[in-house]
Amino acid sequence: MTNEKNYNFIVSTIVPAMNEEGNIEEFCRLYSEMLKTAPFKGELVYIDDGSTDNTLQKIKEAAQKYDFIRFASHQHNRGLTEALQTGFAIARGDVFVFYPADLQFLPEDIPVLVKPISEGADMSAGWKQGKYKKKLVSSIYNFLSRKIFGLKVHDLNSCKAFRREVVERIYLRKDWHRYLIVLAASEGYSIDEVKIPLYNRSWGESKFQSMWRIPIGVLDMLAVQFQVRFLKKPLMFFGSLGSIFFFLGFLLGLWAVYLKYWQNETQLPLLYLVVLLVGLGFGLFLMGFMAEGQTAIKEEVSDMRRKLQKFTDQKDKGNS
Repeated sequence: MTNEKNYNFIVSTIVPAMNEEGNIEEFCRLYSEMLKTAPFKGELVYIDDGSTDNTLQKIKEAAQKYDFIRFASHQHNRGLTEALQTGFAIARGDVFVFYPADLQFLPEDIPVLVKPISEGADMSAGWKQGKYKKKLVSSIYNFLSRKIFGLKVHDLNSCKAFRREVVERIYLRKDWHRYLIVLAASEGYSIDEVKIPLYNRSWGESKFQSMWRIPIGVLDMLAVQFQVRFLKKPLMFFGSLGSIFFFLGFLLGLWAVYLKYWQNETQLPLLYLVVLLVGLGFGLFLMGFMAEGQTAIKEEVSDMRRKLQKFTDQKDKGNS
């Protein structure tokens, strides 16, 4: 059954792939079937992230068969975040969809994921429905994320759809693709959530089995929280710490004065501690002022980048 309403935007489905040769052909076939009834025009953007099997060759063969495929390739594995950024750079759509290549999410559900965007949301987060490995670890990770970042989204590390402008306004460091929702929310973008079925992988193995991902994920979570909460107003963070050290130094200084003039005692270690605390307080305030200057420069650069991107997009549309 075809859709009565067509969306006025193009959807670019960005699919990073590493050693997924057995899934490429079926994914493209299912994507082609989805486009026949989808209420939007779409393109499939594959990023071969340094595969050592025939993934790139399979993508090239699919591109000869289907005219909706675009692709790029990395000489070596750079990681999911950089693969996505490469996809963002070559995609032509107004809305981006991040989908894994392993067919655990099927292309037939892309219209469901995109629908909230057509209704005004800036980002649509997929909520995995079904059994999957590492569910306990994922549940703990998502629980901590919801508490730390104050989000109501159940699944931060799933497929998602978002407007192009979202990723033009945020900066992604290595492995920060997991925090796209957090960074988008921090910029004031609206987030919706839809349930998406999860299927068993029929070919290949998961690329995310290392237990090192857990402590790395926690540290990244803290780094993102620091950027979202404090780096926009760094003087608030460093100034607060500086005030605490100043206050402690002031109290100890009063105690040192009391000992000197009322108890006739001179505690040199105490005086050294007073100097240390006051010095730390002054240093933290100084760091806060310097960070404020860096934040202002960063915002100006980001604004220039957005204006340049907008100018480039308008120029490209004019030439097309």
